[in-house]
Amino acid sequence: MHDHRRLGRDLGLFDTDPLMGAGLPYWLPDGAVVRHALEEYVREAELRAGYRHVYSPVLGKRELYEISGHWDLYRGDMFPPMRLGAEEVVLRPGLCPHHALVYRSRARSHRELPLRIAELGAMYRSEPSGVLGGLTRVRAIHLNDAHVFCTAEQAAGEVRAALGLIRRAYADLGIRAARYRLSLPGPGGKYVADPELWRRATALLKEALEEAPEEKPEEELEKAPDGLPYEAAEGEAAFYGPKIDVQIADAAGRETTLSTVQVDFHQPARFGLRYTGADGRRHRPVMVHRSVVGSVERAVAHLIEVHGGAFPVWLAPVQLVVLPVGEAQEERAYGLVREALALGLRAEVAGPGQGTLGARIRAARLVPYQAVIGEREAAAGDRVAVRLRDGRRPGEVSGAELLRRVAERARDRGGELWGPA
Repeated sequence: MHDHRRLGRDLGLFDTDPLMGAGLPYWLPDGAVVRHALEEYVREAELRAGYRHVYSPVLGKRELYEISGHWDLYRGDMFPPMRLGAEEVVLRPGLCPHHALVYRSRARSHRELPLRIAELGAMYRSEPSGVLGGLTRVRAIHLNDAHVFCTAEQAAGEVRAALGLIRRAYADLGIRAARYRLSLPGPGGKYVADPELWRRATALLKEALEEAPEEKPEEELEKAPDGLPYEAAEGEAAFYGPKIDVQIADAAGRETTLSTVQVDFHQPARFGLRYTGADGRRHRPVMVHRSVVGSVERAVAHLIEVHGGAFPVWLAPVQLVVLPVGEAQEERAYGLVREALALGLRAEVAGPGQGTLGARIRAARLVPYQAVIGEREAAAGDRVAVRLRDGRRPGEVSGAELLRRVAERARDRGGELWGPA
C-alpha cells in the first residue's frame, strides 16, 4: 500500500495551506472528482435501500447538544460556542441530534417505520494538532451518516441490512475489512449511565453479528448464515451506546475505523421521540446510527492507498485520455473527447504540445484508457489504437466502440478494463 499523504499531493488530489489551518485540507479538481463519484455511489446505494435524504445546518444552539448529551460528555472535543445575541451556537460534532429533530418534526405512526434518514453532512471536531494527518484525521469531517428510526423488533434486522450495505460498498470499492469490532464501554470512560439500555443495545448488536452471513462470494451468501466473526473491545463505545466498528488497515498496518453501526436508546428518550403503535398507544423508537463509508476524507485516503492512484474506472478522475500523434490528428482527438463528455465520461486530450508521445503515455499511466490517433487511424476514419492502464493493447477499434466499452465499465463499476465485447 501507498502513503496517501504523499501520493494524494503528488497526484494533485488534495493539499493544505497554513492560512486555512491544520486539519483543514482542501480538494483539488481531480480529488473533487473522486469525492463526488464516491458520494454519488453512496447516495444511489442508500436510495435503493429505502433511505430518504435530508439537509441540516452545521450549527445548532448549545441547548441542542445539552439535550443530546454531547455537551456534558463530549464538549472537550467540540469547538467553543459562538455568541449570537443572547444565544450560543456550536459547530455540530455529529448529525444525530439534527436527525432526531427531523424525526420529531411531525407525528409518526408504526406504519412509517423503519424510517431511514440519510445525509452527507459536515461535522466538526476540535482534534489536537498532534493527531492530525492527511485526510485520515481532520477537523472538518464530511460524514456519510444515516439514522434509522424503528421498533425494537426491527432493530436487529436494520443493523444486518446496514452491514450488508457496508459489505457491498467494500466489494465495489476494492476495500478489505481488517476485522469487525464490537465496541463496548470501558472503565474510566464518559458514558451515559443507564446499564439496562447498554445491555439491550449490546444484545441487539450481538444478535445482528451472529445472524449476518459470513463474508463469502456473493452467490454463497444466501446459504451461509454462519455469522460474522468479531472481537469485543472495551473502551471503544460511543458515549450513548455500543457499536459495531468495521476496521481497516493503512499503509503502515495501523488500524482505523471506517464504517460503523450503532444502536441508541438514549437519544430517543432525551428528545422524547414517539410513534403510535398498532395498539393505538405511544411507543419510543430505537435509533440505529450507521455510516457505510464513514467520512469521505478517510474513505478517499484509504482508496488512494489501496489503489495507488489507479482508481477503478468509475472513480478515476480521468477515465480516457486521447493522444493525437501529431497536430494533424488533434481535431479528431478533440472530437472524440466531445463525444465522450456528451456520454458523461471524464476525458481529455494530451496533445503533441505536451511532449513526445512516449512522455504523454507515461504521464497518463494511471488513466484507465488511452486512445492513440496517428496517421493510420486517422486515414481509416473513426479508428483509435487502444492502450490500457494494465499494459495491454487490445488493438484498433472504432471510437464509438471504445466509448461504449468505457461507459459500460463506468456504469457497472466492474474492475475488468477490457472484457468480452
